[in-house]
Amino acid sequence: MILPRTPSFRLDGRSALVTGAGRGIGLALAAALAGAGAAVTLVARTGDEVEAAAAAIREAGGQATATTLDVADLDAVADFFAERPAFHILVNNAGTNRPKPMQDVTRDDYDAVLGLNLRSAFFVAQGCVQRMLADGVRGSLIHLGSQMGHVGGVDRSLYCASKWGLEGMSKGFALDLAAHGIRSNTIAPTFIETPLTRPYFEDAAFKARVLAKIKLGRVGTVEDLMGATLYLASDASALVTGTSIVVDGGWTAD
Repeated sequence: MILPRTPSFRLDGRSALVTGAGRGIGLALAAALAGAGAAVTLVARTGDEVEAAAAAIREAGGQATATTLDVADLDAVADFFAERPAFHILVNNAGTNRPKPMQDVTRDDYDAVLGLNLRSAFFVAQGCVQRMLADGVRGSLIHLGSQMGHVGGVDRSLYCASKWGLEGMSKGFALDLAAHGIRSNTIAPTFIETPLTRPYFEDAAFKARVLAKIKLGRVGTVEDLMGATLYLASDASALVTGTSIVVDGGWTAD
């Protein structure tokens, strides 16, 4: 009897791009891809931070380079992709949030959140895909969404708008690109403790409200997202496109 072989989660010989990779979730996902053998390019607005992140991955034995890039600058994004061969994997991670009631949202708030979370994500993916098509590269687009792209949230109208939009965007990409062997999916986390979110959890009432919704009883960590990223980046998910892996501890289950 010949047993089926489990598809490999290894990424040897593949290149990956991670945006917003200087710290937090982006750094963790870059480390996960490098640990599986990918050559990872980390980009972020802050040069010193992203250089240190890439250096840490190299010190751990991975392949990593750093580039300072503001993904909100679409001309710079276009130049970035024009100067490089195609990537096999994109992790569209850069994002922001301005939590406040919808009646208090300003035009500047709207432009900042939708501009980075959706507009920049779209054109980073487009730039990546155009190079993939030109070079005949098949691969995987992974967009960091949120549980708030599947439900609503108090003081999260802008964030929900951007992340629901990201879900629809990814499904559209999946249909456009399937014939080219390019997959598109999202990862939708619950609240993840990072340097950016840690101050929120110093508010005991806020933390209690969050924990009441997360059925597994704890706030997420960046490590909770690393396995899902490797799965979507690798051959293990070869038939997976146009969907979302919700890593929310059960938040959206009820």
